[in-house]
Amino acid sequence: MQFGASMFFTDYSMRAAELARALEERGFESVWAPEHSHIPVSRQSAFPAGGDLPKQYYDVMDPFVSLTAAATVTTRLKVGTGVCLVPQRDPIQTAKLVASLDQVSGGRFLFGVGGGWNADEMADHGTEFKIRFKLMRERIEAMQAIWTQSKPEYHGDMVDFGPMMTWPKPVQKPHPPVIVGGMFPHGARRALRYGDGWIPHSRRPQYEDVTDFLPQFRQMAAEAGRDLATCPVTVWGIQPEIDRIRRYEEQGVARGIVQLKAEKADAILPLLDRWAGIIRQLDG
Repeated sequence: MQFGASMFFTDYSMRAAELARALEERGFESVWAPEHSHIPVSRQSAFPAGGDLPKQYYDVMDPFVSLTAAATVTTRLKVGTGVCLVPQRDPIQTAKLVASLDQVSGGRFLFGVGGGWNADEMADHGTEFKIRFKLMRERIEAMQAIWTQSKPEYHGDMVDFGPMMTWPKPVQKPHPPVIVGGMFPHGARRALRYGDGWIPHSRRPQYEDVTDFLPQFRQMAAEAGRDLATCPVTVWGIQPEIDRIRRYEEQGVARGIVQLKAEKADAILPLLDRWAGIIRQLDG
């Protein structure tokens, strides 16, 4: 099992490059950057975790900028979006961003994607909330065509373009892994349909622990004809609990992501040192 860490990079948090170096030095596999373009003042959409929306959601930087900074100061650390809100992004331009970052990082990019929960935010991008998942699928399929074909074209109900010429292509073949976020069962089904991995959150108000659903996910994969090696599970928001992490490992979880607050190094580095000790203990 690999370990990654996520942070809402802001103008008051650790810099992405600073955190990336610290993670690589401590044996982490990856760094992840979330995305929100803005938060409308209307605030009609409830925060999925419950309670007030944390300030960092309003303030987060663009993930592709943050991850480029992280990639340029590391050599092994993978860089991932956690998650890119595909229904709010143009697929042609996003395909170029993904391919460019995969080139800059030397093939270390992980494309975490999600449909999003903030209907107000999506509306400002011209996206209708109820059709966001179909739009996400078509945009991802279109991007996969762009990454893998010399003269890609795509003709869907919501995304439609004729043959084009666009480079660079990604370093990773056929393309960077598309790791689909979302709850069970719908997020799991999307991951098995067009993704290269599934990212469930470890805990949500709707359930106590996502591992309760892993046996069902394995059954769904078998019914879909998918080898789980082609769609590994990344558990988001893991806690420093050795027994629980060992249970993740026993159930075949490929990666766990630690959620860090948008804070400076003096608050974050001691936490990373604690996690480094846990990683060594598990490896030993």
